[in-house]
Formats: sequence, structure tokens, C-alpha cells
Amino acid sequence: MRYLFGEYTFDTNLRELHRGAEVVSVAPQVFDLLEYLIRNRERLVSKDDLINAVWNGRVVSDAALTTRLNAARSVIGDTGEKQNFIKTLPKKGFRFVGEVRENEGRTVEPAGSAAHSGDTTPAQASAPRLSIVVLPFANLSDDPGQDYFVDGVTENLTTDLSRISGAFVIGRHTAFTYKGKVVDLKQIGRELNVRYVLEGSVQRGGNRLRVSVQLIDAETGSHLWAERFEKPVADLFDMQDEIVSRLANTLSAELIEAEARRAEGRLHPDSMDLHFRGMASWNKGMTSAYMAQARGFFERALALDPGHVGAMVGVAMVDATVGAVYLTDDRAAHLEAAEMRLAKALSQAPNHAPAHVALGAVLIWTNRAVHGIAECERALALDRNLANAHGMMGSAKIFMGRGAETEAHINEALRLSPRDNYAYRWLMQAGFAKAHLTADAEAVTWFRRSLEANRNYPIAHFALAGGLALLGSLDEARTAAQAGFALDPGFTIRRFRLGASSDNPTYLTNRKRFYEGMRLAGVPEG
Repeated sequence: MRYLFGEYTFDTNLRELHRGAEVVSVAPQVFDLLEYLIRNRERLVSKDDLINAVWNGRVVSDAALTTRLNAARSVIGDTGEKQNFIKTLPKKGFRFVGEVRENEGRTVEPAGSAAHSGDTTPAQASAPRLSIVVLPFANLSDDPGQDYFVDGVTENLTTDLSRISGAFVIGRHTAFTYKGKVVDLKQIGRELNVRYVLEGSVQRGGNRLRVSVQLIDAETGSHLWAERFEKPVADLFDMQDEIVSRLANTLSAELIEAEARRAEGRLHPDSMDLHFRGMASWNKGMTSAYMAQARGFFERALALDPGHVGAMVGVAMVDATVGAVYLTDDRAAHLEAAEMRLAKALSQAPNHAPAHVALGAVLIWTNRAVHGIAECERALALDRNLANAHGMMGSAKIFMGRGAETEAHINEALRLSPRDNYAYRWLMQAGFAKAHLTADAEAVTWFRRSLEANRNYPIAHFALAGGLALLGSLDEARTAAQAGFALDPGFTIRRFRLGASSDNPTYLTNRKRFYEGMRLAGVPEG
């Protein structure tokens, strides 16, 4: 994306700032700070917002932040006194107030005159995509001493949601000004200029802890999603982490789905609209039809914005999936294309955690499991909530001939995100691990769980067919195979055999049993 303001051009794809024809030298962290301010120009941002976005929530002194802000002002000709572009509202926050033109030529006025006048009432412009405020969770327990735990859930969830690519998350200090107040959620949406409001409560009763949450469309007041779950009381800090991870993972999927629904009605969708629609299609299931649909949206996004990292990763995920889940006979070409595109994406955005998971998956599926695990670990260092990284490491252990270790990884993924969009794949991998250990009855149980989570997964049907056949349930096995053919008519044993992800002797030996199971279930040799 290119932003034009004054005599400056700010190019986020090339990570360059130009003043006229001259390239202005900008330190990486200063560039990130400028980008965050420009992208969030519709609203006032707090010191905590900047720290969460630019420093990933690490402890940063006021002096360090001031130094970076002064550097940002300096490269665009501002000073502490002359604040033509970056305005400071004492004790409140910062705002980019210059007139900005985006690369489509559309002029975006600064978010009202509030920033210029000192009035902090947000402008009534259209709220940014994926913009959300997490209201302080209510403590419904009898013990007021539990407030610190409940407030911790709110604060950590706010921080973790800010890791969602493209998200606008209101800082926790602003959100906490609403604590204990009876509020109109639509009014909060207008005041903070956000699309979504999350509210929730935590209640402790005896040895149980109940968490209730609901996601609200701030423009209409309608409920988009709600969940309630209970857990036995254990270590409170561990519980806090688990609650936050579960909610952050689920909310990420729900927000993408909500944005995709909004984008469906637009006559002229932009690259971000198309990216959300691509992700929504990809989340539906691993079939050729859904993969083609997702690819179409991602490629249209890249046609509008060739530097859109999320769309690059999306196309790579489609290629990797088509190659990995046996939807094609040309497996190697798809995985190679995915790896090349992920390398490009990571060259532009080295800290894009989902891209590291995707690259880890490609490495794992192409006989480089140790390197793939390292990429997954790097992704978790960037975003601890990426449950799919744990799932991929579980798959890697199968390919390394260590299937007995897989279940622990899968259970960790499910602990962090029990209703994850990816869960059906983790469950199937746990089934394959059991099958490699000749625990066929347990394997069938995992395969069934996978299909209960998402029936749009052809290989899980064929896996169930093979497992049932090995148990002697041939009629049921053939029925399962037919369900697989309805989704992937071209599947063969040959394709499955050539799709082996490793040359590990233990893995290959254990895998041969499944060829026979599939034959008995009626899968052709090919």
C-alpha cells in the first residue's frame, strides 16, 4: 500500500519513505511506528497501543517511546511544536492528522477536526475493518478479590487480539474507562469508532470457573457469536493463559467470517475485502472446490495489491494444502510453489507468524521435519496462540517415525483452541499416529472425531475407510470411501503412496498397512 501526504510517499510494500524523488532514510522501528499511526489515523491511539503494535507488548520506557516518536516526526518534517502530521494530545494519546491519499487515488480526510481542536470525540467516519474493543470482563464471583484475575483476562485478550493481522484493537486503558458502567454498546461503537465490541464475564463457584462471552456488531447491536464454557479451578495463571488463547483463536475466525460477510455486498471490493473472503472460503474445508474458490479471492487481492502479504500467504496455503492432502497427482509442484511464495512473503514481513507456520508445514510435508518444527517454534515465539503450530509438530513426529509423541502435541493444540477451524486436521493426524502404532480402534475414533468437526475433508473419509477395513468392518469402510469419492473422485492408493512426506523407514513401514486397508475399502490402485 502507498500513502501520500504532503510531499511524502509512504510505501509499505517497499518499506520506503520518499520526499518527492528523494528516498528518506527511516529506521525499521520508526517505519513501523509511522505505519501504525497512518493505518490507525481514524482514531486516537494510546501509548499502550503503540507499544503493543511496534514492540509486541514488551516493556518500553517513556523515554524510548518519545525518542521513536521524535524520530518519526523528524523524517516527515514535524517537530514537537509543529505537528502538521503527528499530533500529541497530552495524557490522551497520538493521532496522525495529515490528509492522506491511498494508492487507489481515494482521498481520506483526517478523522474529523477533533485532533486539531483537542476534542477527542471520534469522527463518525466508517469504522476500520477488524476494529474491536474488549470491554472489561465482569467479575460475577462473590469474591471481589477475583477482580485481578478477571482484569488480567481482559488485558491479555486485548494484547493477543492485536496480533491478528490488520486488526484495530482499542487499548486497554481506554477500554477500562467503561469498567463497572452500564453502557450502550452501539454508543461505545460510535465513541471509539469500532465495528465490534466484545463483552464477557467470569464467575467462580466452588471448584468451577465459568466464562461467558459475546461478540456484538457495534453498528447494529446484533449478536454475532457467543460462547460459555466451564473449567475446573486449577493454577490461576495457567487458566488465564488458556482462557485467553481459546477466546483469541475463536475470535480471530469469527471476525474474519464477519468481515467476509460484509465484503460480499460490496460492488468494488478492495484487496482486504478479497483477502477476508478468501480466508472464509479456505476455512470451510479441504476440498478442491473450496481451495479453488479461496485461490480466486487471494489472487484477485494480489492483482489489486501485489504486496499484500496476507494474500501471498493465502495462495501459498492453498498450494500447500492441495499438495499435502492428496488433492492432486502433482504434489511436488504445489508444495514448491507454496515454499517460494512464503519465502517472498517472509522477506517482506519477517515476523508474520502464520507465514512461519505455513512454511513449517511445507518443510514438514517435504521430508524436512526438523526444520519445519523449528519454523513452528519460531511462530509460537511470535504468537503463543497459534495452536496450529502444535498440530503441525504433531504431524512431524509421525513422519519422523515417532508417532507415539503425536497425541501430546495434538492435545496441546486442542487445549489452546478446542473449536479451531483447523481442529479436524489435527484430529485426523492423531488418528494416523494411532494407526502407525497399530492401535486401529483408537485410530478410527480419532478419524470419526475429525469428520464430526468438518466433513469437507476427503482424506479423513479415506483414512476412516482404511481404519475400518483393518478392523474388519468392510461394509462401513466402503461407505466411508464413497463419501470420500464424493468430495475427491480422483483419489487413488497410488496418489496416497506417492504423497509420503518422509523417507523415514519406520514411517514408511507403518504406512504400508494403510494401503491394504484402503484396497479392502474399495479405493482403486490408480
